[in-house]
Amino acid sequence: MTIFTPEDLLLYLYKETSDDQTKAIEEALQKDWTLREKLTVLKASMQRLDKIVVSPRTEVVLNVLNYAREKSAEEVQ
Repeated sequence: MTIFTPEDLLLYLYKETSDDQTKAIEEALQKDWTLREKLTVLKASMQRLDKIVVSPRTEVVLNVLNYAREKSAEEVQ
C-alpha cells in the first residue's frame, strides 16, 4: 500500500497529479477511510480559504499615503 502525504492530496485536489498518481490515489481513497478523512479536511480548508477576503486596515493605508506624500515633498525640495 502506498502512503500518500498531505502534499500528494493537495496536488490531487488541484488536479496537478499525473494520470498514474490520480489513479493510485483514487484507488487508495476507496480502501482507506483515514485517507478519505484527510481529503475531506483538505477540501474544507480549501473552501474556507476561497472565502477569505483580506483588505488592509484604514490606518495602514493612511500611513502609506502619508509616507508617500512626505517622500514626494522631500524630492521636490
